[in-house]
Amino acid sequence: MSIPKEPRQLMINLMYLVLTAMLALNVSAEIINAFFALKKGINESAKVVDDQNKTVLGATLAASAKDKKYAEWGPKAQEAQNIVDDFVKYIDGVDKEIFMAAGGPSKDHADRPVKYKDKDITTRILVNEGRGDEIAKKITEARAKLLAIIPADKKAEFEAKIPLMVDPVPDDSETKGKSWPMYKFNHMPVAAIMPMFAKLQSDAKTSGSAVLNYCFEQTSGRLEIKLDKYIVAIAPKKAYLISGKDRFEADLVMGAYSSTNNNISIQANGSGVPVNQGIGHYTGGVETGAGEKTFTATATITNPATNEKTSVKGEFKYEVGQASCTVAADKMNVFYIGVPNPISISAAGVSSNSMKVSINGGGGSLSGSGKSYVVTVNSPGDANIVISSPELGSPATFKFRVKRIPDPVPKLGLGPNSGGGRMGNGEFKAQGGLIAYLANFDFEARCNIQSFITTRIAKRQDPVPANNEGGTFTGQSKELINQAKPGDVYFFDEIKARCPGDAAGRPIGSLSFTIK
Repeated sequence: MSIPKEPRQLMINLMYLVLTAMLALNVSAEIINAFFALKKGINESAKVVDDQNKTVLGATLAASAKDKKYAEWGPKAQEAQNIVDDFVKYIDGVDKEIFMAAGGPSKDHADRPVKYKDKDITTRILVNEGRGDEIAKKITEARAKLLAIIPADKKAEFEAKIPLMVDPVPDDSETKGKSWPMYKFNHMPVAAIMPMFAKLQSDAKTSGSAVLNYCFEQTSGRLEIKLDKYIVAIAPKKAYLISGKDRFEADLVMGAYSSTNNNISIQANGSGVPVNQGIGHYTGGVETGAGEKTFTATATITNPATNEKTSVKGEFKYEVGQASCTVAADKMNVFYIGVPNPISISAAGVSSNSMKVSINGGGGSLSGSGKSYVVTVNSPGDANIVISSPELGSPATFKFRVKRIPDPVPKLGLGPNSGGGRMGNGEFKAQGGLIAYLANFDFEARCNIQSFITTRIAKRQDPVPANNEGGTFTGQSKELINQAKPGDVYFFDEIKARCPGDAAGRPIGSLSFTIK
């Protein structure tokens, strides 16, 4: 068996080997069900390969039809696809024959035959009646036909890339002397044969993919891309400028230009811009007055072959204003107690050397410098960030709310039923305790369960409560959890959690579960 490079296909192959080994030990309902699940997974993986093969075939045919020097590879790619399609169709026919011989679709599962555990049907058709030898012949023929498409000097390399092959029978005491059909199909239940067929089809498609990709590479390995759209890119040094102080600077780039031809010219705000290696650099004054301004540029590219000119115009909006500053919380417009609260300060026309930042209210303190600071607070209410600088005149004040971390949600683990409701007996007993989950909270913070009361109500019995300290099940509470049986009802009440910044634990609700 060749080893596939694609992780999903490798996983499917390993699963198949494990299930086959388990089958040799004992045929249980769970193993039988696993074979049908495996067949579904193999088919889904093969569909991805199918879609890729169609895309590669279409690209190869298009390149082959367009350029005579690639003319041979289109028909070869189509031949490879036909070989794969014929083999897949043949295996479909054998699969259907065994499916119908096993009683056709069952009442509860349309994809499973009635006699899916039957071993005599597969032995009779695939071993005694010779259909297994026919399959081996088809595999060998399909592999040989695919390899025949590849040039002789590349065949050795492609031997390992084509997984469709008749696996050799191991030479050991149990299998020595057995034929390939006897080794593969003898006394195998119908359920095990079906993923076997699905894997053969998947191997065929993967083999075809290797040949199709080779054909595609011979047609230059890429689709022709025609550049018929152009755009002028304006990269300003600043988007917010101070009137009377700043100058507008921007790099202007014409998209899709040719580095081998100096065929671009650029006009910016009505004036010509020097162009070097496709890039024009513009420097000019800022328009007077505050508000939104528009910078315009037009780039023209000349086709060196036809001398045809193509022009495109671009605009860039920028703001002209006076000195000002703003403060923004990086995560939320609120400061939370117990966690670091990052803020960013934007100050236009204000020197960072002259700017002073302070905080009052909320028991707050600041750390950081420049444009980035971290705020810590310890009491609910309001906190004010104050910025002062000679350029601002009067200090600027920005108010933020100070709040406790939101109440966490109690959960029993992190599974889909962790918030309460019905839970399987095994899953319930596997949980180690309660957690306090902070949903949709942007900060790195963790709340811990302080205590709760566990109550078990068994059928026709009185409730049995137990106090539990901490989030992990301990003592009598743990004993109650281990006694869980289907039909029991469990309540977790008076759940308290402590979050960063809390002086004491806070109640966060309750949970209830019915054991199924």
